[in-house]
Amino acid sequence: MAEHPAYPVGLRLTGRRVVVLGGGQVAQRRLPALIAAGADVLLVSPEATPSVEAMADAGEITWLRRPYAEGDLSGAWYALVATSDAVANATASAEAEAHRVWCVRSDDAVQATAWTPATGTSEGVTVAVLTTSARGRDPRHTAAIRDAVVAGLSDGTLVAPHHRTRTPGVALVGGGPGDPDLITVRGRRLLAEADVVIADRLGPRDLLAELPPHVEVIDAAKIPYGRYMAQEAINNALIEHAKQGKSVVRLKGGDPFVFGRGMEEVQALAEAGIPCTVVPGISSSISVPAAAGIPVTHRGVAHEFTVVSGHVAPGDARSLVDWPAMARLRGTLVVLMGVDKIGKIAETLIAHGKAPETPVALVQEGTTAAQRRVDATLATVAETVRAEAVKPPAVIVIGAVVDATPTSEQP
Repeated sequence: MAEHPAYPVGLRLTGRRVVVLGGGQVAQRRLPALIAAGADVLLVSPEATPSVEAMADAGEITWLRRPYAEGDLSGAWYALVATSDAVANATASAEAEAHRVWCVRSDDAVQATAWTPATGTSEGVTVAVLTTSARGRDPRHTAAIRDAVVAGLSDGTLVAPHHRTRTPGVALVGGGPGDPDLITVRGRRLLAEADVVIADRLGPRDLLAELPPHVEVIDAAKIPYGRYMAQEAINNALIEHAKQGKSVVRLKGGDPFVFGRGMEEVQALAEAGIPCTVVPGISSSISVPAAAGIPVTHRGVAHEFTVVSGHVAPGDARSLVDWPAMARLRGTLVVLMGVDKIGKIAETLIAHGKAPETPVALVQEGTTAAQRRVDATLATVAETVRAEAVKPPAVIVIGAVVDATPTSEQP
């Protein structure tokens, strides 16, 4: 007789009895979803994993600490049979059949009357993937399909055009350090839903090529010491497009609130009555050193790291950085936007007690294909920057962590 494919259906289990036989790894994986579905879960097992035991202790499930006995499926709507006793599994499966209880068997899919699909959720949608046959089932294959679909829904690359989400307002999205794969899932999804994108030069530019043709892209690039779009103009553009009922994404490099003027934009939008969502991004202050093999903290070397802006030189009346205090710190100092000021910064740190031989690394275009790392010391960094023609954007790391290697051992 030809084997028929399984019929997919969603079970509404709120308040309905579900019996789980066996408290091992299978139960540990399946119980959270059953609990989330509101099922009245009865676990029958002489022992359980610590995680399953914790669910029982928290009152999320009822646990009978004994082996399966005939009659345990009485009143059940659904059963999961996952013990290590093949005879008990077969007996429980027969009881389920006799009482017309849908039954999943972890040890024998052919004899089961129900299968558990590979499931995932994204934005209120549950994705469930089943194979068409019990024989030759490969859970890894269904899980891979599920992951691909959920990822597509999460990052916005898989959206039916007529169901495209449009939420008027502004999202300040941190794009990360430059590699387009390092934007958050939420940030990528919001980009896919946008009508207008106002992008910085340091945002992940490759993502702009993925946008549909109808999306308006506004260049808000702030080229150092060149043309720039004034902050007030950026604020006005955000407000103008949002008031037209459009979904606007302000795409920034790194994190919106780490030297990104994100709060200025939030305040301007609030004053205009425009709803705003802030999506954090991976800050270049941590990610770029990591991409170059430098940990900003390391056991036995640095228990702290400090991030400062170097766009204003020490001694400038506009500077808010206490550079003498920076010189006294024993941990790592990360300087952003400081390439052209690094000579004065190094001179000031040395003048206030930092050792001239303190290691320094400059990581230019971090996480991108153009990334390069240039090493120096406080005493040599100014000349090294000139000799190596280091240009912004570059993250500067000052401290002993620069010399850390993958094989270094610290007490």
